[in-house]
Amino acid sequence: MMSEEAGEMMVMYDDPSDQRSLSLDDTSSTEESPDETRLSLETTSDTVPYIGQRFGTHDAAYEFYSEFAKGCGFSIRRHRTEGKDGVGKGLTRRYFVCHRAGNTPVKNSNENKPQRNRKSSRCGCQAYLRISKTTELGAPEWRVTGFANHHNHELLEPNQVRFLPAYRTISDTDKSRILMFAKTGISVQQMMRLMELEKCVEPGYLPFTEKDVRNLLQSFRKVDPEDESIDLLRMFRNIKDKDQNFRYEFTLDSNNRLENIAWSYASSVQSYEIFGDAVVFDTTHRLTAFDMPLGIWVGMNNYGMPCFFGCVLLREENLRSFSWALKAFLGFMNGKAPQTLLTDQNMCLKEAISMEMPATKHALCIWMIVAKFPSWFNAVLGERYNEWKAEFYRLYNFEAIEDFELGWRDMVNCFGLHTNRHITNLLALRSLWALPYLRSHFFAGMTTTGQSKSINAFIQRFLSAQTRLAHFVEQVAVAVDFKDQAGEQQTMQQNLQNICLKTGAPMESHAAAILTPFAFSKLQEQLILAAHYASFQMEDGFLVRHHTKLDGGRKVYWVPREGIVSCSCHQFEFSGILCRHALRVLSTGNCFQIPERYLPLRWRRISITSPKLLHCVPSDHAERVQLLQSMVSTLITESAKSKERLDIATEHVSVLLSRIRDQPVLPQGSQLVFVSATVARCFLSLCKRGASWLQG
Repeated sequence: MMSEEAGEMMVMYDDPSDQRSLSLDDTSSTEESPDETRLSLETTSDTVPYIGQRFGTHDAAYEFYSEFAKGCGFSIRRHRTEGKDGVGKGLTRRYFVCHRAGNTPVKNSNENKPQRNRKSSRCGCQAYLRISKTTELGAPEWRVTGFANHHNHELLEPNQVRFLPAYRTISDTDKSRILMFAKTGISVQQMMRLMELEKCVEPGYLPFTEKDVRNLLQSFRKVDPEDESIDLLRMFRNIKDKDQNFRYEFTLDSNNRLENIAWSYASSVQSYEIFGDAVVFDTTHRLTAFDMPLGIWVGMNNYGMPCFFGCVLLREENLRSFSWALKAFLGFMNGKAPQTLLTDQNMCLKEAISMEMPATKHALCIWMIVAKFPSWFNAVLGERYNEWKAEFYRLYNFEAIEDFELGWRDMVNCFGLHTNRHITNLLALRSLWALPYLRSHFFAGMTTTGQSKSINAFIQRFLSAQTRLAHFVEQVAVAVDFKDQAGEQQTMQQNLQNICLKTGAPMESHAAAILTPFAFSKLQEQLILAAHYASFQMEDGFLVRHHTKLDGGRKVYWVPREGIVSCSCHQFEFSGILCRHALRVLSTGNCFQIPERYLPLRWRRISITSPKLLHCVPSDHAERVQLLQSMVSTLITESAKSKERLDIATEHVSVLLSRIRDQPVLPQGSQLVFVSATVARCFLSLCKRGASWLQG
C-alpha cells in the first residue's frame, strides 16, 4: 500500500513552455495535448520536485529524484536524452522514469537457444521527471520542466523499497572487506552476518543482499582455470602413485578442460563403513577464487565428532553435475549408499538423489534453512521476527504430524504470512525438514544445533586457502589429518573421564561399559528422565506418561523373549539412543541389561578397523575384539588415576606392543582368528598381572 505522503503527491504537471510529453517507448515520442497538462503546483518543498526547480548538473537532478522516489516507495532509471555530448548544443533534455515504466519487448524465440524465463517488473508506469538545459543567467543549469507522480502499481513500504536494485549498493570499503573475507574462505552467509555485526544492524538490513555479494565475488576471478586444472590433475596423480588407496574421479568437457573432480582418502572410506549411515552433503560453499561450487560429504563418529568422507568441485550446479558427483561418491564407498542424506534446499540435487540413491532418505539440513531466515523474514516481520522464530522452532520439534499442521496454520494466521513465498515453499517441503515427518529415520543427532556448529567449524578448516586449487586440496588434506589427530586426542580425553553413574540402575552401569562417553551421556539423560514416568500395561503393550499427566502418553511395545522394544516417539530410530519411555518399561519388567540390539555398533567404544574385522571373521573373533576393546578402556581408566599407575601401564603396554609387532600379519580367516586370540590372551595376561599392581 502507498503511504499518505505518496498518495498526496499523485499529481501530474508540466511547464506550459515545454509542451512535449514523455513517451515510454524508446523508439518514438508524441506531442502532448494542452488539455492533458496541469499547471505547476505552487510549492517550494525541498523534498518534492516542482516545475522550475534548478540543478547545477543533470546528475544532481537524478540524485534528488532518486531520494524522492525512495521515500515514496519506488526507484528510477535514466530513460531518454535529447542532444549529444560534444555535438551542437550537447545534451538539452533528459527524462528519468519509474523503474516499472515501459513494457518488456517480446523476444523472438529460438529453439536452439534456451530462453531465460524471467518475469519483468515493467508495467507501463507513466511516472517521470523531465529536465531541460538552460543558459538564461549565463552559466548552464538544468531546470525541471515536467513531472508526473502517478503510478499504476502499488508503491513499496520503507522496509521493502531498499531491496530494489537501484538502492542496493556495496561501498568500496565493504568491497575490500568482502574480498578479505573471500580469501579466508568463509561462506557468503557468514560474510553477511559478520558485516551486520560490524555495522550494528539487524540481520537483513545491510544495503546489499547475498546475491549482490555473490555477483561481486564472481568478478574477483583472476586465475586461469585451465592452468589450475592441469596442476590439480598432476597433483592427484602424484598422490595416487604414493598412496594406492587414495581415490579420485574427474570429467573433461568437449574442449578437454576439467569439468568436475571428486576425491576421498582411505581413512574416509574406513570411517564410512561404520559411520556412513547418516551423511551431510554440504553444497552451500563456493571456491570464490574460481567461482566453483564445492560439495563436502561429512558424517559423525561414535564420539560425536565430524568425520570427512569426500569432496567434490563442480563447474555447474545442475542435475547432470550432481548426478555425476553422487555416482563418484558411491564408487569411492564401494557402492554403499547412506541410509539418510542431509542437504541444502536445491531441486536439482533433490532430483539427482532420487535417481542415484533411490533407497536413501533425503532430508534438508535445518541449520542450512535457518541460516537464511534473517534475509528472508527479518525485514518482513520487523520487531516480531524473534517471536516468530521461537514459534517456528516449537513447531519444528513437534512429534505428531497433526500437531505440526495445525500449529503451522495458526502461525501463518498470527503473523500474516499467507502470501510470503518462503513460507509457502517451506510448507511445500515440510516432509523433508520438519521433525514430525523424519523421526522414523536415523540422523545420528546431526539435526541438533550443537552438531551443526561442530560440522560447520570442521568445514571452515577446508576453506582457509583458496589462492590456488592445489593449495585448497592441500588444505583439505591438512584439515582431515588434523581432525584425525584432534579426534584421537578428544577420544582419549573422553575415555579418561570418570563416568559418573547417577541412577544406580544396573542398565546404567551396563551401558557405561559399552557405549562411548558421548553416547552414554545421551542415554543417561533418558535414564534419569525415565524415573519421572509411569507405565500402565495394556492389552497390546504399555502406555507411558509423565507422572504429572492424566492423559496422553506414548505407546511402548515389548517382547521380552525376543529382546524387542519400540516406542511411538521413534527416538531410537531417529538417534540410535533408547528413549525414556522404553527404558521405563524395561525397568518395570525387571530388565537389568539393555538388549544388545539397542546398543548399536556405531555408538560403541570401537576403533575404525574393528568393524571391518567384525564383518570378515566368525562371531567368536568378534567377541574377542569386543573384549579387547573393553579391557583397553578399563586399563586406561584405572591407569589415569595416578602417575604411578600410568608409569606401570605404559611400561607393560610397551612390552606387549613389541610382542604384537613380532607376530606375522596373516590372511583373513582362521589364522587371523588365531593371531587375534593370541594377542587377546597376551593382553588379558598383562591386565590380570597389572590389575594387582594397580590395586596395590
